[in-house]
Amino acid sequence: MNVGIDKISFYSPAYYIDMTELADIRKVDPAKFHIGIGQDQMALAPKTQDIVTFAANAAQNILEATDLTQIDMIIVATESGIDESKASAVILHRLLGIQPFARAFEIKEACYGATAGLQFAKEHVALHPDKKVLVIASDIAKYGLKSGGEPTQGAGAVAMLVSAEPKILTFEDDNVMLTQDIYDFWRPVGYTFPLVDGPLSNETYIQSFQKIWEENKKQNHSSFSDYAALTFHIPYTKMGKKALKSVLKNGTEDEQNRLLSRYEESIVYSKKIGNMYTGSLYLGLISLLENSTALQENDRIGLFSYGSGSVAEFFSMKLVKDYQKYLKKDLHEKQLAQRTKLSIGQYEEMFSETLDTSEDKKFYDKTPYSISEIKGTIRHYNE
Repeated sequence: MNVGIDKISFYSPAYYIDMTELADIRKVDPAKFHIGIGQDQMALAPKTQDIVTFAANAAQNILEATDLTQIDMIIVATESGIDESKASAVILHRLLGIQPFARAFEIKEACYGATAGLQFAKEHVALHPDKKVLVIASDIAKYGLKSGGEPTQGAGAVAMLVSAEPKILTFEDDNVMLTQDIYDFWRPVGYTFPLVDGPLSNETYIQSFQKIWEENKKQNHSSFSDYAALTFHIPYTKMGKKALKSVLKNGTEDEQNRLLSRYEESIVYSKKIGNMYTGSLYLGLISLLENSTALQENDRIGLFSYGSGSVAEFFSMKLVKDYQKYLKKDLHEKQLAQRTKLSIGQYEEMFSETLDTSEDKKFYDKTPYSISEIKGTIRHYNE
C-alpha cells in the first residue's frame, strides 16, 4: 500500500507590494532584493485575516464532501498561533465541516512544523488506510518596518490531504533527521516580532543541508542521479539555491543543469509571495509540480525541510501516474493575478494595523473566510 499526498493547494492574501518600490523607498539598490535575495513581490495580510482564515481558504480548494467524512485528523503547523492554549486546528475543524470524531492539534517547531505533521499523517494513514489526514501549514512572516528582515516577509497557507493510494505523490521510506540547539531565530513569549541572527541562520541552514545530504548518501546510498528534483524550505528564494550549489559542485554537468533548472521552477510562486514559514517548502513543491514540464511518473523528488532552532529533515516522494490532472495550476495563477497591489504607504498602514482582541468590534472582509467579529476576546469567522 502506498501513502502520500492526494491533494495539495495554497492560499495567499489578496494584497502585495512590488519589491522595487520597497527598495526605492528604503533607499536600497533594487538588485539587493531581486538578485541578492531573489524576491520580486511580497504578500501582505490585513488584520481581518489570520492563520485560521488562510488555512480554511487553502483547504476549501481541495476538499470534497467525501473527504469531510473520511478525515479523522487535522494538523496545523504554525509559528503564528492565535491562542496560547487552544489549537487553531479545532476552529478549522468546525469551519470546514469535518465529521466530529476526529483529532485536531497544532505543531510548532519554526518552519519545520509541517514536515513533522506530514510524517505523523503518514504513519496514521499507514495504520488506518480508510482514513485521511488534513495537514496545513499556515503563517504570517513579520519582522517589522525598516528592519533587516523586512524584505523576507510574507503570508499564506498550504493545505495537503494525506491518504492511501494518493493521486499526486507517494512517500518513500528514507527520512534523515537532524536536531541542533541553536539560537539563529526565536521569538520569546510576549514578543511581537522574532529575534534573528541572520548570518548564523544562513550558515546553519546550509550546514544542516550539507550534513543531512552526506548522511542521506550513507543511509540510503543515494546520489544526485536518484532525484529528478530537489526542493527546499524557502525563506527567500536565494537561500535554497545557496544550499543546493554548496553540494552540487560534486555532481556532473548534466546533474547540475537538471537540478538547478528544477530549482528555478520551484521558486516561481515564492518570488511573488515571499516567506510562508511552515508552508515555504510545500509552496515550492507546488510550484515545481505546476511549472515543470520535465517531470514524469515515478520521478523521485527530494525535499529539504528546515526550522530554525534547529530541526532539519530530508525525505523523498515519488510522482504518481497522471498526477498533473489533480493539480490546481489555473486556480493558483488566477489567485495571484487577481491580487491588489499596494503602495508602500498603504503597506505601512496595513502593517501597522493590529487586531485588538480586547475590544469588541465587527469587521467586513469579502474573502470567503475572514474574521467577522471580536467578541469577548474571541475571534468569530464568516463561513
